[in-house]
Amino acid sequence: MACFIVFEGGDGSGKSTQARSLNRRLRRRGLPVLLTREPGGTPAGESIRRWLKGRLNLQPLSELLLFEAARTQLVESVIRPGLDGGSTVISDRYTASTMAYQGYGRGLDLGLIRQLNQIATGGLAPDLTVLLDLPAQIGLSRRGAAGADPFESAPDEFQRKVREGYLTLAAEDPARWLVLDGARPQRQLSRDIWAKVQPLL
Repeated sequence: MACFIVFEGGDGSGKSTQARSLNRRLRRRGLPVLLTREPGGTPAGESIRRWLKGRLNLQPLSELLLFEAARTQLVESVIRPGLDGGSTVISDRYTASTMAYQGYGRGLDLGLIRQLNQIATGGLAPDLTVLLDLPAQIGLSRRGAAGADPFESAPDEFQRKVREGYLTLAAEDPARWLVLDGARPQRQLSRDIWAKVQPLL
């Protein structure tokens, strides 16, 4: 059965590691699976990613619209065709990232972001969102690259708001979210994620 699983969390939370781990686990079982990321996953998306990760001092609304443009390309070119073909699709970030970073973090209107997310995705929502929750400073210290892009170099207050935004979103829809302590060992996290994913398959 096709399934759409998204990994969310702050930089350095371990979400990319766990997305790759789940991808490998499914492949070992011979299940069709696609692994992608936001922004990115398509040629246009990767170009937009370079803009967003660069130091262009974009206005928050410009930033939001670029994320939505990359998302539209990804949904229409990769995610929806993958699901229609029977694959499990794993995405490193999706619409919740925009709510957390551009909404709670940057202060843009949450209603506007929800509307744009709906338009960009055609209403496609994940079956499960895995949030690896971790204090921002721990995550950034793990990466050893604080200041490498506009999101990692943002003030502590921004990072705090992003984390609170994620937790608020998860609390609003607990049936579709799995919140895990990102400070726990990777293998323990992988086991907990698999226990949640397996019934969906």
